[in-house]
Amino acid sequence: MPVASVTGPRLLRTPGLLAALVMGAAAFGGWAVLLPVVPLIVSLSGGSDTLAGGVTAVFMAATVLTQFGVPRLLRRWGYRWVLAAGCLLLGPPSLLFLLSTEAIPVLAVSAVRGAGFGMLTVAGSALVAELVPREMLGRATGAQGIAVAAAQMVGLPAGLAIMQHWSATPVFVLGALIPLLAVGAVTRLPHLHPRPAGTARGRLPLSVRLVPWLSIATVAAAFGGVSSLLPIAIAERASLAGGVLAVVSGAAVCGRYAAGSFSDRVGVGRALMPALAFTCGGLALFAVAARNGDWIVLVCAAVMFGFGFGAVQNESLVMIFTAAGPARFGAASAGWNIGFDAGTGFGSLTLGAVASVAGYSWVFAVAAMAVAVVPATGMLVGRALGGRTRPDRIDS
Repeated sequence: MPVASVTGPRLLRTPGLLAALVMGAAAFGGWAVLLPVVPLIVSLSGGSDTLAGGVTAVFMAATVLTQFGVPRLLRRWGYRWVLAAGCLLLGPPSLLFLLSTEAIPVLAVSAVRGAGFGMLTVAGSALVAELVPREMLGRATGAQGIAVAAAQMVGLPAGLAIMQHWSATPVFVLGALIPLLAVGAVTRLPHLHPRPAGTARGRLPLSVRLVPWLSIATVAAAFGGVSSLLPIAIAERASLAGGVLAVVSGAAVCGRYAAGSFSDRVGVGRALMPALAFTCGGLALFAVAARNGDWIVLVCAAVMFGFGFGAVQNESLVMIFTAAGPARFGAASAGWNIGFDAGTGFGSLTLGAVASVAGYSWVFAVAAMAVAVVPATGMLVGRALGGRTRPDRIDS
């Protein structure tokens, strides 16, 4: 069947895919409602700004450390058990926030929840690659991105709104219950284990994983800077900053699915350079807007950056899955997610240092230069190592 004839309805009829999308949306929804609330409640309870920021830092550190071990867990227990365990570690421990918001209990609970999130991110991405045939991989990962992004777009503001109108208690309860809905979806998944290694032994060559990994790590670092520092850069117009970040999220959803469709029809890796160019252009416009404050430039920057960011996410994920082949989907997913999460944290930290030294306009200019230079350097290194940087098929 021609690739062009693979339609959206057929994609969603793939056994297990709809349950995987529901599971992802519920899990990320439970994560999103608590993401801004826990640091805020710690601050309002008398904790320092360092402690408030440390809550998210501990969560993400536990996420990244757990991601290294998820491929082994998948081989041992299979997707259903790992995903269910991730949901249970992410959700129900949130109820412990009702007992105490002191430093040590909050950090301990955040570490447990971060471990669950690490299991979900790696296993969830690899699961989609296991479920769909090759000709639908790009659109399937795009659909997963839409489900996750939609949950975040609802969950992030909802958690803060509920807290402001009532209290943190219902938010903690929601943070515990919503991932349990994901457990229900997990029970509808087929029983899957990662495929036997077969002929695909050893590590994936650096030459074929370098470019997608550097691409996602660099744009994630830029996103960390934009999401953390843009509201401060235009603090006098806080409502505009919120709207701009919402535009980034919406454009990213469009970018993910557009890149997935393009990849399925034209070839894996061909959308990466245009996506990086969009990301770079959006960051350059943010640098201009941070200097002159023009809202039209801000919105244009948000559209360009968001679209490129979403497209790079999808294309880099499909590239690394394609290079890895079915026997190494778990390891490929772990590498991609580590790049995304570590890049986001690294970008927030390093670009914050740039802001303190040179100002906010330079934050976005430096990020734009990094997006332009780092993946391109990776391509040159990959070619020097003699590997293909744009694989076009998944090994059987």
